[in-house]
Amino acid sequence: MKPTTDRMLIRIKDMYMFIRDNGTVTTQDLVDEFGITPRTIQRDLNVLAFNDLVISPTRGKWTTTNKRVKLTS
Repeated sequence: MKPTTDRMLIRIKDMYMFIRDNGTVTTQDLVDEFGITPRTIQRDLNVLAFNDLVISPTRGKWTTTNKRVKLTS
């Protein structure tokens, strides 16, 4: 894989773990934590939502679903 793809996948995994560990978080919480633009955060959240890993119960807030996930290093 390209280094940029690896970096994106690592960031998405880290983002999922951050949401899982912190409960419901806002998009701004993710921007502050990861230091990337709101648009990039939204793209990454779309990947997680497409895979049924996160949901947005209210606009701008995100939480993990009950889907079981096996994370590897």
